[in-house]
Amino acid sequence: MRLVFLGTGTSYGVPQIGCGCRTCTSSDPRDRRTRSAVLIESGGRRLLIDTPPELRLQLVAAGVAALDAVLFTHAHADHVHGIDDLRAISMRQRAPLDVYGAPGTLAELQRRFGYIFDGTPPQPGTNKPELATHALEPDRETQIAGMPVMAIPLPHGRDTVLGFRVGPVAYVTDAKAIPPEARAALEGLEVLVVNALLPRPPPLHLSIPEAVAAAQQIGAARTFLTHLTHDTPHAALAAQLPAGIAPAYDGLVIEIGGV
Repeated sequence: MRLVFLGTGTSYGVPQIGCGCRTCTSSDPRDRRTRSAVLIESGGRRLLIDTPPELRLQLVAAGVAALDAVLFTHAHADHVHGIDDLRAISMRQRAPLDVYGAPGTLAELQRRFGYIFDGTPPQPGTNKPELATHALEPDRETQIAGMPVMAIPLPHGRDTVLGFRVGPVAYVTDAKAIPPEARAALEGLEVLVVNALLPRPPPLHLSIPEAVAAAQQIGAARTFLTHLTHDTPHAALAAQLPAGIAPAYDGLVIEIGGV
């Protein structure tokens, strides 16, 4: 199994428009953070988690020409507004692409991107993504693209997001907390990916200290922090983290053995 970090930034991305801070002006390529998404590959098949605004650039950079399915954590703009780029995938495979999410997330996508889901064919000379939607039941394992996927509900302010466990790997983003029942579902991981927004506690997301504490409770062999802002340059953040926990960066590839 391989985990590919396509994007690791928060909703503004890094560098932010008009910002001259040390991270936004850094020459370290690890400080250039597009909006968050990952790819999980196993047995020659690929799961994409989220479709951020830079999706086309991310997939081109990763050399990805085909996907087997897409998982959506939630419907906030920084996680879904690259959905139109999926038309290149469905056109190449000449078949609808399976997409999965909570019922409310899928309903919001259908409302916001009605032209994709209205059932009408595209006008001559145009095209649009062909997507087949599938609602996920929380805390229940589903086989998707030959991989065992468990959707784990997590609090995000007034909203609920889905984290995903895929065998030995889990991806958690935009969570404000990881409740005990979710922690139980994340036991025995080889790799945990968790959002870590700011050094101080934000209202809707885990802070870096909160993410580190949660990671230590979960006890994965390796943890990577994502959904990062410009408050923390990569090198400075890496230097302050405990062993086994590291900041992710765009383009990072993690090999997970035995799956």
